[in-house]
Amino acid sequence: MSFKWVWIAVAIIIAIPVTAPQVEADDTGLASIHDLRRERGRLCQADHWHSGSGSGRTKRAAKRAAIGSWQSFTAMEYGSDWARFRRARSKAIRCSRTGRRSYDCTVEARPCR
Repeated sequence: MSFKWVWIAVAIIIAIPVTAPQVEADDTGLASIHDLRRERGRLCQADHWHSGSGSGRTKRAAKRAAIGSWQSFTAMEYGSDWARFRRARSKAIRCSRTGRRSYDCTVEARPCR
């Protein structure tokens, strides 16, 4: 894959959460299939993690892309109520340099609402 196409993919991943219309929060009800518990005033999935990955020219861009991936997948499965990475618990972010000017990052976290 050429460097140009990697940049286009990263731009799309970053732009989706920024340009998506903001709608009221929703909950699909699927989260109830997992064990849930209260943590610091939030309802969290006790033993279920989601992950996301992303690439970018800088570490910051790669992290942003990975978080966007995590949020998109979580929103699709459980609804936007659960899809805010800043609310998640047990977060892990791992990044590695893949070239002189590129990074890959992976995030994992338990969704909370």
